[in-house]
Amino acid sequence: MWDSEDKKRDTIPRAYYHGSYEKFILASEAEIYYELVHNSLHFDLTVQQEQAWNEEVRILKDVMLRLQEGYIALEYSIPRMGKRIDAVLVIRSCVILLEFKVFETVYSKAAVDQVVDYALDLHNFHEASHAIYLFPFLVCTDALAHTNEISMNKGISSPILCCKNTLIGEILHIIYNYNHGAIVDPIQWINSVYKPTPNIIEAAQALYSGHDVREISYKESDDNDIAVTTALIDKIIADSKKNHWKSICFVTGVPGAGKTLVGLNIANKRHNFQEVDEEHAVFLSGNEPLVTVLREALTRDQAEKKKMYCKDCKVRGLNRDCISCKYNITKEGILSEIKSFIQMVHEFRDDSLLEGYPAPIDKIAIFDEAQRSWKKEKLSKFMRKKGKLNFDMSEPECLIEYMNRHKDWAVIICLVGGGQEIYDGEAGIAEWFNAINEHFPSWKVFCSDRITDYEYVGNSSIEKLLSNVEVHKSLKLHLSVSMRSFRSEYVSDFAKAVIDGDEKKATELYQKITQVDPVTNKMRYPILLTRNLQTAKEWVRNISQGTERYGIIASSRAKRLRAEGVIVPKDIEIEKWFLNGKNDVNSSYFMEVAASEFKIQGLEVDYAVVVWEADYRYMCGKFTYNNFIGSSWVKVNNPIAQDYQKNSYRVLLTRARQGYIIYVPKGNVKDVTRNPEYYDCTYNYLKKIGVFEV
Repeated sequence: MWDSEDKKRDTIPRAYYHGSYEKFILASEAEIYYELVHNSLHFDLTVQQEQAWNEEVRILKDVMLRLQEGYIALEYSIPRMGKRIDAVLVIRSCVILLEFKVFETVYSKAAVDQVVDYALDLHNFHEASHAIYLFPFLVCTDALAHTNEISMNKGISSPILCCKNTLIGEILHIIYNYNHGAIVDPIQWINSVYKPTPNIIEAAQALYSGHDVREISYKESDDNDIAVTTALIDKIIADSKKNHWKSICFVTGVPGAGKTLVGLNIANKRHNFQEVDEEHAVFLSGNEPLVTVLREALTRDQAEKKKMYCKDCKVRGLNRDCISCKYNITKEGILSEIKSFIQMVHEFRDDSLLEGYPAPIDKIAIFDEAQRSWKKEKLSKFMRKKGKLNFDMSEPECLIEYMNRHKDWAVIICLVGGGQEIYDGEAGIAEWFNAINEHFPSWKVFCSDRITDYEYVGNSSIEKLLSNVEVHKSLKLHLSVSMRSFRSEYVSDFAKAVIDGDEKKATELYQKITQVDPVTNKMRYPILLTRNLQTAKEWVRNISQGTERYGIIASSRAKRLRAEGVIVPKDIEIEKWFLNGKNDVNSSYFMEVAASEFKIQGLEVDYAVVVWEADYRYMCGKFTYNNFIGSSWVKVNNPIAQDYQKNSYRVLLTRARQGYIIYVPKGNVKDVTRNPEYYDCTYNYLKKIGVFEV
C-alpha cells in the first residue's frame, strides 16, 4: 500500500513577542522591536508597520510601567482572518485586546468592527477564551477622549474607544470593575488550542496571502486534519512528477469537512510555479456564484495589499521606475492572475476542444464536487447545441482525456461530496471510475477505503469498477468531521428531518441544537420562527456583531414574496451581496434583495432570515410541490423537479453558520395567490417541532 511519510510540523509562532510585565519593562525598545521583526520575516514589512510598532511599544511601555502587573503579547495570531491583534494584555481574570491606529484622530466604524471581530474569533474558536471575558479596545492614538458605556454580550464587552492619553484609565476601569472570574494563566491562554472554521472566502484570502493551511484549519485529531490530507496529496504530486505517473486522487468527506479548502490550498500553492518547473495547478468548479465571489474577494484583498506595498515602496525610494515595479498592477491585472487558477469547469472543458487538441497548461487539475460531472447523454446533447455533432463522451472521460494529453505526468484531484443528492444528468463518482477503467487504465488511482461506501458507489464495488487499474488506498484521503457550523453538528440533520416531514426526529434534533450555553445563557445555535418580516430583520441585526454577515435567503420559486417586500431576482451581483459592507445598498446587510439557493449554494452567511414561501408548503401532514406560473400556483408532479424543489430548502436551512430565523408570511385573504392556508400549515408544522417563535 502506498502512503506518505510522516513529517514533523514546523511551529507557527502565536505571537511575535510575549512576556511578563517585568520582562517587557526591562527590555529596551530596540530589543522588543528586533524580536518583532525577527518573527515577521515571512511577511513584507512596511515603513508604516515599523512606525506603528515603535509608537505602540513606547505607549505600552508606559502602560505596563504604571500597571506593574500582567502579561503582554504583541502581534497575536488570528489565523482564520489571516491577521494579528496588535497587543493582548492578560491581567488577573481579564483579557484585553488592543487594536492600535497610530496617529489616527477618528474612531472609524471599520476599525471598531475589526477589533470586535478579533474578540468574536477568540470567543468562538480559541478554547481558553470560551468562558472568560474579552475586552476589545480601539486605540486611536491622536483622537479625542471618548466616553464609553460598557455592556457585555456573549462574554465580550462592547468596544472600548480610547486615545493614548486615556488608555491606562480605561484599562484600570476594566480591572477594578470586571475582575470577577478565575485568574487567567497567560501561558496557557497564549498556547491554548485554536480550532478555526473559516468560511470559504476567509480561507481563500488567507491562503492566497501566504498563510499555511495549518493555521486556518487546526484540529486536535491528525486523522481529521486537513493539513494531513494536503501533505499526502503533495506527496502524490511529487511522486507522480518524479516517476512520470499520471495519477488521479479522490478526496472524500462529509459535507463541510473542508474538501474545497484542500483543493484551494493545493491550487494556491502550485498555481504560480515557474515555467521551468513544468507545473501549474487550477481549481475548477461548476458553481458559478462560488467562483465569482472567490475571484472578487481575492482580487479586492490583493488590490488593497498591493496599494499598501506600493505606497511603502515610494516612501522607501526603492524603485523610481513604477512602470516595472511588481506592485504597480491594476485590479484587472490581479483578477486576470486569479482567473488563471480559479476557473469554471465548463471553461476548462471547452478548451479541450480547441483546434489541434493541445494539452492544457495545467499539470494539476482539481475538480470541486466531482460527483456532479455530467453523464455522456447530457454532455453530448449540450455539445450538439454548440455544433459538436459527434461528441460522445461523459464529462469525466472528457476531462481525463484532456489531462491525458500531457506527454510526461499529470495529476487530477477529485473532491467528492458524500450524502448529497445526485440529479438528472449528473454522473456520480462511479462514472469517473468507469472512464478510468475503460479508457485510461494506465492512470494510478488514490482514494480512501470510505469511497467503497454506498453513498459513493451504490451497490457497486471498487474492485469491479476499477478492475483494470492500480489502486492505492489511504484513510488520509477522507475527511470525516464537518467544520461548517462550528456551533452545532446537527444543523444539516435537522434540515433534512424538517424537509422530509419527520416531525419526531426534527423535534429531537432541535432540542440538541438549541441547548443553552451555560456561559452566555443563550442558545448555542438559535433557530427561531416569526411571521413578521421586520421582526426577523431586527433579530439578525441585533444578534450580529462586528462584520458578521447576515441577509435574507429564499427559494428561487418564491414569486409572491414581492407582495411582502422581498425580491428574489434571478440574477443579482452576488459578489456585491456577499462582499460589500454595511453602507452599500447592494450588500446582504441591507436585506432588500434575497439570495436564492442557486446563488448561495457553497457559500455561507453568519445569520440568515430564511423565508418559507408557498412553493414548498406543508398540507395535510405532508409537503406539496408548487410553482407560480403566470398568475397562479400550479402543482409540480415531475419527481425530478420535486427533488430539486425539496433540495432548495435543504440548501436554505444550512447556509447560516451561527443561526437563523424562519419567516413564514401570514398571507392575505384578499389575494388568492397568498391564501393564508398556504402558509398556516407550514407555520403550525414548525411550531409542533418546537421552533421558538418571536
